[in-house]
Parts: sequence; structure tokens; C-alpha cells
Amino acid sequence: MNILDHIVADKRKEVDLRRSLIPTSQLEQSVLFERDTVSLTERLRNSTSGIIAEHKRRSQSKSVINQNLNVFDVAQGYENAGVCGMSVLTDAKYFGGSLDDLLLARASCQLPLLRKEFIIHPYQILEAKAYGADVILLIASILSKVEIKQFSELAKGLNLEVLLEIHNEDELNKSVMPSLDMIGVNNRNLKTFEVSLETSKHLSSLIPNDFLKISESGISNIEAIKALKPYGYRGFLIGENFMKTDNAGESARTFIKELQ
Repeated sequence: MNILDHIVADKRKEVDLRRSLIPTSQLEQSVLFERDTVSLTERLRNSTSGIIAEHKRRSQSKSVINQNLNVFDVAQGYENAGVCGMSVLTDAKYFGGSLDDLLLARASCQLPLLRKEFIIHPYQILEAKAYGADVILLIASILSKVEIKQFSELAKGLNLEVLLEIHNEDELNKSVMPSLDMIGVNNRNLKTFEVSLETSKHLSSLIPNDFLKISESGISNIEAIKALKPYGYRGFLIGENFMKTDNAGESARTFIKELQ
């Protein structure tokens, strides 16, 4: 089993436990369940930077990134910096996140929020809505075509946008369907953790223009974004680069200023 297999196995147990503790009817009664969502795709289309900034305490590739920054400050800092959206890691075991982080981010800013999670069950999409997300992430490598269709259509029914993450051509080919909004190319090989922007460059021409193109992982400098923009990428997910500093918001502000 590779690390992704371990994460998914643990996630199935976690979701089963959560479902036994909090029924879907309780999620649907959340105050946030009825809120109007904010469109990330719209923000990205109207942006010159395309930055989606992440709140992430730990990662599989870098272990601890930053345990000291609180979500409230990070969310407000990112919003003041002018990012297009904020990605919030909600996986606890491997990334040190939680749904409470999503809830606090929602209370702290008006940015479109992406729930960054290993979604393997419809229940998690209802959770995303109940805790204030605007966008969900679906990872093609851990889902079947039927699941991608089911999950993305459920999300659209809840007015959530869908970012589908791919790593290669096979994942793209099985995943293209009208219920997606964005297709993100993860430049990190989840089996080896090696990062290469060539992955985004190679797959760019294969992604239909109906979908907004996002590049994820390994984007740590302005040169990377300038290199990817000619390939049609409108969004760039950046996590560790901002989170490893003492002030993620200020770091994002400086980055965006230099980019323009």
C-alpha cells in the first residue's frame, strides 16, 4: 500500500465514525447550509494573479510546516492580500486540520473556501456545505468514474463548485464530465512525492477549455506561475510557500505584488 491507500483506508473508518455521531439531518440544519456560496471560478476568471492560498499545518512530504499560525489570522491575512480563494485542509491524522478550521475560516473572511479533503463518501460533501465551504475537491486517483459523477452532481445540487484533481492522462480521461467546474493538475507524484511542473504543461492541452485549469503543488516562486500561464492555467494553489513563514498573509501579499 502506498501512502494514498493508507490515507483512504483511515478516511473510510473516520467517515463511518462521523456518520454514526452526526446524522445528515443535523448537518442539513446547520445555519451555513442555506448560505449563498461564493464562486471561486468567477474570482479566478477576473484575477490577474489566480492565487488560491492554503491553510496547512502539516504535510506528508514536509512533515510539520507551521503549527503556530491560527486560522483566523491566516484567513484575514489572505483576504487582505488579495488572493482569489482559500484552501482549508480538514484532514486531521495526516495534515493536522479539522472541520473547525473550515468553520473558523468561514467566520473570518468572505473568500471562496475550498474544503481540501480526501472525499470518499457523499456525507463529506454535506459536511463541506454545513461547515461553510464553497468548493469541494475530488481526487480522481481515489474515485471511480461513477463516484466522480455522483459526488460532483451532489455538490452542484448544493451550489458547491467542484475542483477535480488529476495526476495523469488516464485520470483525466475517466473524469471529464459537465458537473465539474475546475480541473487541477497535481504536480506532485503521490507515490514518490517528486514534483515537476512538466506534469501541468503536458496535461494542459488535453484539458477541455470548458473547465478552468488549476495547477497544484510545487509552486513556490513567481517564475513557476509565469511559466504556466501560457499553458492556459488560471489558478495556482499555493500552501507551504506561505504557511512556512511567520505571517502567511503578508507573505501572500508580497508574492502577489511581485507577480503583477
